[in-house]
Amino acid sequence: MQLRETFRARGHPNIRPNHRTTLMVTREPELTLRGDCIVAVAAEKGLRDLDPRVKEAMRNQDARIRLILEADGLTFQVSGRGDPRLTLSHPTDTVTRRSSFVCDRTLMIGADKAASDLEPRLVRMLQKREQVVNITLVVDV
Repeated sequence: MQLRETFRARGHPNIRPNHRTTLMVTREPELTLRGDCIVAVAAEKGLRDLDPRVKEAMRNQDARIRLILEADGLTFQVSGRGDPRLTLSHPTDTVTRRSSFVCDRTLMIGADKAASDLEPRLVRMLQKREQVVNITLVVDV
């Protein structure tokens, strides 16, 4: 079974994706230079807003989760896994983690990529405030 959820976010001039273990999308409209895992802001959804069926599927231990970012034809994909401990309840933040740490902001664990893996061309696009970022979540169970 495969479930999908899509929403949009925006770029921001302060995006500096240097974090080696996490990647985050936030509903917050602004960003300081300290947020080095954030790759998009002003998202239409936080984890709390996801479809309940998608969240239920993500809590399956066998779930494979992909987060796909697309901006002006450039695509970046992070793959990881679900976990029964996921609450998926944070109102603003969506975080992918290479580790197995889980909190209310965690979308997936065991991610194969982090913010620091974005290619420079895509980073330049994400640093434009007017840049629309299409985000797709795909859950395979």
